[in-house]
Amino acid sequence: MATVKKDDRLTSSQSLLCVGFAGVFSKTVTSPLEVVKILSQIGTFHCRRGFMHSFVFICQNEGLRAFWKGNMVSCLRLFPYSAIHLATYKNIVHLHIDEQGDISQWRAIVAGGLAGISAALATYPLEVVETRLIAQNCQEPTYRGLLHSLSIIYRNEGLQALYRGFSLTVLGAVPFSVGCYAVYVNLDKMWQERHVRFTSLQNFINGCLAAGVAQTLSFPFETVKKKMQAQSLLLPHCGGVDVHFNGMIDCFKQVIKNKSVMALWSGLTANMVKIVPYFSLLFSCFEVCKQVCLYRNGYIISPLSYKLKPGVDQSLGPYELQEFKRYLRNRKSQRSSIGNRW
Repeated sequence: MATVKKDDRLTSSQSLLCVGFAGVFSKTVTSPLEVVKILSQIGTFHCRRGFMHSFVFICQNEGLRAFWKGNMVSCLRLFPYSAIHLATYKNIVHLHIDEQGDISQWRAIVAGGLAGISAALATYPLEVVETRLIAQNCQEPTYRGLLHSLSIIYRNEGLQALYRGFSLTVLGAVPFSVGCYAVYVNLDKMWQERHVRFTSLQNFINGCLAAGVAQTLSFPFETVKKKMQAQSLLLPHCGGVDVHFNGMIDCFKQVIKNKSVMALWSGLTANMVKIVPYFSLLFSCFEVCKQVCLYRNGYIISPLSYKLKPGVDQSLGPYELQEFKRYLRNRKSQRSSIGNRW
C-alpha cells in the first residue's frame, strides 16, 4: 500500500533490490504479527482467546520458531511480486498519462490495483504455500519447505488448489482501492496544505492511514481467502479452519451463521498493530539501501549521508551520469595528449 518514493537516480535493478531487501527485512521483523493475523483469519484453536493470548499459546505449543512459519516463502515471493507489480504499473500508467506527463490520483490507484492483481496471479501458489505452512503445527509438519509443499498440494489436490480463493483477490481490490482513494482525496484538508508540499513524516502517516482504511475495508475478503487456502480434507482438522464450507459464497454464509459478521474481521487487531512498525522498517531500510546505491552511482559523498557530491548534476539518470563522466575523462585525456605534443 504505502510505497517508497521513486528516485530516478537509481537503476531499475537497484530500485528492485532496495524494495526487495527492505521488504524482506520488515516482513521478517513483523512476522510474529503476521502469523497471529493469519491464524486468526483461518480460525485455528491458537487464536480463540484473543490477540495477546495467541502469542502465549503459540509459543507454549510450538516454540518461538513458530512465529516465523512461512516467512521464507513470503520473502521469496516478494521479489517476483515486486518486479511484476512495478512493470505492470509502469505500463498501465503510461497508457493514461496526459500531455504534461501527469495522471489523476484515482487512475494511479486503479493502476496500482490492477498491477497488484497481475502480480498476485503470477505468485499466488506461493501465497497458498505460505498459508499452509503457517496453519500447520511445526512440531508435526505435513509440509517441509516450498518445493515439497508445492509438490504435495499439486499431487494430492490438483492445480486448482494452488489458486483456490484467487477470485477474492480481485473482489478485495475494489474496496481496497476505494479506501485508498477516500484517504488520499482528503489529505489536503487534513494537513491544510497541498500534497506536493508534504514532508517525509506526513507521507509516512498518509501511507499508514491509507493502509489501515483500505485493509479494513477489504479484510472480510482476505479472511475468506485465507480459509479457502488453508482448507483441505486431506489435512488434520481440515487445515485448522473453524467452519466447514463449499466454495466462496458458502464460506461467507457459514462464518456469519456459525460465528458472526464480526468474525470476518478476525485478526484485524494484529493487522493494525503491524502497520506502523512494518512501514517504519520498510521506509527506513529502503532509505539506507538507497543511500548505498546513490553513493555507488556517484551522487553523494558518503553512504552514511545524503550530502550531495559537488559538481554532479542530480537531474541526470545513472546511465547518463556515467556517460557524462566518461565524456569528461576522454576530453581530459585528449587535452593532456595535445599538451604533451606541444
